[in-house]
Amino acid sequence: MPFVPVPKDLARVKTKVAFNLTQRQLICFGAGGLIGVPTYILTRNSIGNEASALLMIGLMLPFFLFGIYEKDGQPLEKVLGHFIRSQFLVPKVRPYRTDNMYAALERMNHHEKEVHTIAKTAGKAGKKSASRKKTAQKR
Repeated sequence: MPFVPVPKDLARVKTKVAFNLTQRQLICFGAGGLIGVPTYILTRNSIGNEASALLMIGLMLPFFLFGIYEKDGQPLEKVLGHFIRSQFLVPKVRPYRTDNMYAALERMNHHEKEVHTIAKTAGKAGKKSASRKKTAQKR
């Protein structure tokens, strides 16, 4: 009886289209080929075979990387997008302030004391003005 290995995590299984490559890989490799091969053919007479081959490799390499590289189930453009966002677009220091319950009670107690002292001084001032009114009425 033949044995066929079945992966435990089916989320990582990708459908192979042709040449044991996924659709994404075929598109990226095809785009790299469309850019690299004409570049090699057009530049090999003017700059030589070695330099032209190096130029072709340099132009095709990003397409191959975008087709093959994958980290944590995310393709390279998403990984690069997250990296650029975290390093350049979003501020590095994210202030996190907690509202400590005891600090809030302490602030409330401080405010109550302040209100109490203001009420005392207002009460004394009110008594003084009331006594002045009484003396003014007596005159």
